[in-house]
Amino acid sequence: MGYPLDVMPKKVEPSSEFGRRLHALRSERGLTQIELAEAIGSSQRAISYYETVAEFPPAAVIIDLAKALGVSTDELLGVKNGGKAPKESHEARRLRRQLQQVLALPEKDRRAIVRMINSLVGAQTRV
Repeated sequence: MGYPLDVMPKKVEPSSEFGRRLHALRSERGLTQIELAEAIGSSQRAISYYETVAEFPPAAVIIDLAKALGVSTDELLGVKNGGKAPKESHEARRLRRQLQQVLALPEKDRRAIVRMINSLVGAQTRV
């Protein structure tokens, strides 16, 4: 026996972090499960499953969902910082550029610089 026409089945809450993120992103964009399903060439039933039961959908579906929702796969998967590296200080950028220049030096000079750095860092850790 099915549901009467005027009674909808009980709403099921997402059971995984991924499901909660997917539901939130879809809702923020004002999309129904049917609209999102059509955007990725799937079914409403599959979207419901991804939101409520599945831990994660297949990789190809994650890519399609991210495109349809206008987010990165990292954001959809809940990767911290959206996959972005922490902001680097001006001094750290300058030092990295200088170290890249050191790589262009002859091996003998590179080894001398590494020994000097090791010596200075070693002296600081002993203080």
